[in-house]
Amino acid sequence: MGTFTIKDMDLYYGDFQALKGITIDLPANQVTALIGPSGCGKSTFLKSLNRMNDLVPGCRIDGQILLDGQDIYSKKFNLNNLRKRVGMVFQQPNPFAMSIYDNVAYGPRTHGIKDKKTLDDLVEKSLKGAAIWDEVKDNLKKSAMSLSGGQQQRLCIARALAVEPDILLMDEPTSALDPISTLKIEDLVRDLKKDYTIIIVTHNMQQAGRISDNTAFFLTGEICEFDKTETIFTTPKDKRTEDYISGRFG
Repeated sequence: MGTFTIKDMDLYYGDFQALKGITIDLPANQVTALIGPSGCGKSTFLKSLNRMNDLVPGCRIDGQILLDGQDIYSKKFNLNNLRKRVGMVFQQPNPFAMSIYDNVAYGPRTHGIKDKKTLDDLVEKSLKGAAIWDEVKDNLKKSAMSLSGGQQQRLCIARALAVEPDILLMDEPTSALDPISTLKIEDLVRDLKKDYTIIIVTHNMQQAGRISDNTAFFLTGEICEFDKTETIFTTPKDKRTEDYISGRFG
């Protein structure tokens, strides 16, 4: 599985309310794009789905975020299990300063996998899943820092896949990449949704149109509209969505 259900979620940083009344279902094995102008709450919302906002002083969340029916903010929910099930890929590629192999094996090792054959198989499967195996298979001992930006980002996706998550969160994963690398990541995202639920923040509306099944339009901490991507881009119901899509603001 891998379905998020969010009910009446509010998020505060101290006295400032960053997210207001978020209610949304994020379906399994589909790509959901989060769009909207800078500072509207997209990345804040994304980071709340694997509790990365726990690290921010003064952050408080009300309401419910349910993963397959379980509240991820309840005291009983296992945080390590959450981070295993919900992988994250950031805006800037952030490989560890170690070999390509060790980057991908890092997560499985921290979860207790030590057997070399098992690790070898996981590394190969993850690199293939991230469409980079053929480019690096003969250089697995080489430093990850020697890869190009686009390769580093696909390596980071492989690293996220290696712990066998259900869900991938992507925070503008192509904004630092050239157009050719961007297209490779987009092709990869379309391919990965067979096995994963993908939630992607993007400033690029054309990208949202190309790769997502559903789109949520955020504005000033609220979801103005959530629907099938085709509907959002062709017949939005909210005038603010229409204004944003047509480039009148943002």
